[in-house]
Amino acid sequence: MSAQKAAKTKTSPRKRGKASLKKLHGTGTTAKKPAKAAKVARAAGSSDPRRVAAILAKLDEAYPEATCELKHENAFQLLISTILSAQTTDVRVNEVTKTLYQKYPTPEALAYANPSEVEQEIRPTGFFRNKTKSIMGASKAVVENFAGKVPRTMDEILTLPGVARKTANVVLGTAYGIPSGVVVDTHVMRLSRRLDLTKHEDPKNIEEDLMRVIPKEKWIQFSHQLIWHGRRVCIARKPRCPACNLEPICYSKDKVI
Repeated sequence: MSAQKAAKTKTSPRKRGKASLKKLHGTGTTAKKPAKAAKVARAAGSSDPRRVAAILAKLDEAYPEATCELKHENAFQLLISTILSAQTTDVRVNEVTKTLYQKYPTPEALAYANPSEVEQEIRPTGFFRNKTKSIMGASKAVVENFAGKVPRTMDEILTLPGVARKTANVVLGTAYGIPSGVVVDTHVMRLSRRLDLTKHEDPKNIEEDLMRVIPKEKWIQFSHQLIWHGRRVCIARKPRCPACNLEPICYSKDKVI
């Protein structure tokens, strides 16, 4: 074969890139920059809309009524409970807040309480000194900066001491029904990676990936469902794969079948 003929028959990198995308998506639609698209896909995980829809359908089937398991009567209580839930269980927090909210029922009551007394009330949750500063500081900010009402926007709620995006998303989503983002706790981090919805390990990047592939109207419920699944079935140390309805579409290498 002549060099000229070989040059004509050799597939160009551009065509190979397009062919790879066609094979990946099963369609003739191609991106203008396939190499860049492939790089984004590898970083973000498997974002095939059909697979994401299947995952959401399975979660709806298993946990149609999943909700936040922190007991609360209003946005303020949920804010405090979520701050207290760091590095401990919701069950422990619920035990502590039974008496905490009786003693400090309003932001004003907690904002100007005796720190030593608050420390003793929340001691079972761990890191009680730092948590006391956070919940009292958040309460004071709510009173002095927001007229006693927990703010309803991400920018405002992030100004409260002890509040980062996870806490903000919990409060805005659960208390106010505002889909500000996706709650990324330890269960969501672990399961979103197991389900190949993200390749990242950092909560910020994981949330960004999930916000790209999960429909906005599902952000709130998706977080609750994944947390429930992580607590009930996909347990970190011993996942109950035979009982998991997501098993057929889960690609995790350490499945227990």
